[in-house]
Amino acid sequence: MTDTQSSPASPTPSPSVAVIGGGPAGLMAAEVLAQGGARVDLYDAMPSVGRKFLLAGKGGMNITHAEPYAAFVTRYRARQQHVAPLLANFPPDALREWIAGLGIATFVGSSNRVFPTDMKAAPLLRSWLHRLRAGGVHFHMRHRWNGWRDDGMLRFTTPGGEVAAQYDATILALGGGSWARLGSDGAWCDLLRQRGVDVAPLRPANCGFDVAWSEYFRSRFAGQPLKSVAVTCTDIDGAVIHRQGEFVVSEHGVEGSLIYALSAALRDTIAEAGSARIVLDLMPGWSAQRVLDEVARPRGARSLSSHLQSRLSLKGVKAGLLRELVAAADFKDPARLAACIKALPLTLLTPRPIDEAISSAGGVRFEAMNSGLMLHALPGVFCAGEMLDWEAPTGGYLLSACFAGGRTAGKAALEWLASLSAPNSAPNSAPNGEST
Repeated sequence: MTDTQSSPASPTPSPSVAVIGGGPAGLMAAEVLAQGGARVDLYDAMPSVGRKFLLAGKGGMNITHAEPYAAFVTRYRARQQHVAPLLANFPPDALREWIAGLGIATFVGSSNRVFPTDMKAAPLLRSWLHRLRAGGVHFHMRHRWNGWRDDGMLRFTTPGGEVAAQYDATILALGGGSWARLGSDGAWCDLLRQRGVDVAPLRPANCGFDVAWSEYFRSRFAGQPLKSVAVTCTDIDGAVIHRQGEFVVSEHGVEGSLIYALSAALRDTIAEAGSARIVLDLMPGWSAQRVLDEVARPRGARSLSSHLQSRLSLKGVKAGLLRELVAAADFKDPARLAACIKALPLTLLTPRPIDEAISSAGGVRFEAMNSGLMLHALPGVFCAGEMLDWEAPTGGYLLSACFAGGRTAGKAALEWLASLSAPNSAPNSAPNGEST
């Protein structure tokens, strides 16, 4: 907070910075700021920090990805050119070294995903928070940010009522719009729009999709995984995307890793065309001819279901999908049935609600910020993390960009603060020589 005016003989006070948001981006920004000599207060609306980080780590804390860096940066799709400079300052290898500095060893899994050796998020977060507190970061929980007062002071709602505080700089790391119960509710969007900041609408990312299942199929197969399948779709630019893996039939439609990997393209297609079609290959390891040969074999007195299970191991949810999506007449034609097994069309109607999504797209547009992530409309206010307008698939890419963005914002805030105290500095000059 800003001190009262000191006498000429007094030492220059350290600059004060508010970091609002206690996820990976906010915590990383706070660390950089504290190491740079700033007085840091970190605010979060929840009772404790890192809640989404901890939940994401329940099934195994996938911290980053070990694929070649040139391929890594392409995962950010349309925003690659904006995210790449952030990652260049803190690439995946540097992130792993930083984690090692917290006493946490990591390993590369069979899919090139990087995990802590114990697969847990909690030990990493505990070690990190201990270091942040030892470094002078002050934490203020149950403080919900409500924008600015007319005099420029930050407003917070607390259990004891509203409080206000003044800082030399502010870093916003408020998350996106998914998992509102963990703090990422997107309520900040209107607060920034009111101040002239260009914010793209938040949309679900890494999400499931609705399908018009019959009640018969839903009641028998909801919650069951479809393993060893391939999915093909075409995006709005006409590019064909093909992925192999597994996903889950849900009560409402489809979800899971294979669907999440295609969700951006599917979501955008639905927005433009009203629906999206994917094509399922239920036997991706088999050629079309081999499938046809097995389907066409005489089955004697066996039922068709028994025949498909015996000859192709098609049973359970895969067999149920065929019954759900293939016309009865096609079951009588081996060629048409075999073709459906290798290319089964499925129509997706709408993305699931954003609060169910793993992450969100949209947010503060990069065009609204300089290269140090400072808002053109609000000098001294920086943004980082998932609240920026980028998206990435699961696999460690989301966390990597959040860590890198927080680090960039923290360094840029220090540079900006230093520029204000430099002789003949312009009050609104921005880092890296840009003007606001």
